[in-house]
Amino acid sequence: MLNVTDLRNGTTFQMDGAPYLVLRYMHTKMGRGTANVRVEARNLKSGRIEEKTFMSNARVENAPTTKKKMQYLYSDAENSVFMDPVTFEQVEIPLKIAQESVRFLKDGETADVMFWKDEALSVEVAPKVNLTVKDTGPGVKGNSATNIWKPATLENGIIVKVPLFIQGGDKIRMDTRTGEYVERLK
Repeated sequence: MLNVTDLRNGTTFQMDGAPYLVLRYMHTKMGRGTANVRVEARNLKSGRIEEKTFMSNARVENAPTTKKKMQYLYSDAENSVFMDPVTFEQVEIPLKIAQESVRFLKDGETADVMFWKDEALSVEVAPKVNLTVKDTGPGVKGNSATNIWKPATLENGIIVKVPLFIQGGDKIRMDTRTGEYVERLK
């Protein structure tokens, strides 16, 4: 059992028979009242983000999870397929759970896959990835005093906003948590 005050970002716990991953933790104390712990957690089975509030002395069940480095193979209409590079065993993860992470992966790249009771639940990619710009429009600067952004299509099909100086063929760094452009690479 875990005390709810031990829940931090990235911690997993079990509630109502489902595993949860803590995304955001907040401890509040109001005047003479009792302290509350509020967490924003992702249900690892359904993929939904839920907000849970606990009394500070409450306890939740620990959800022992394991992470394995696996190689991304491909995605179809319903699942993403990963392979264990040691045993060559393939694992399918529903796109409704893994889609946000998988969109930043290229075929053959490795990612951490989280397992709970031998069931693959989520995919964790690096916070920043390097991708090549496949296509972007011309950068036309007009009467502006601020930064101007234009759409660009990346090698994996994602369309993002990039600054005007980015051209097709440039390598850029993307933040996988926000899906935004970070910088141009040399």
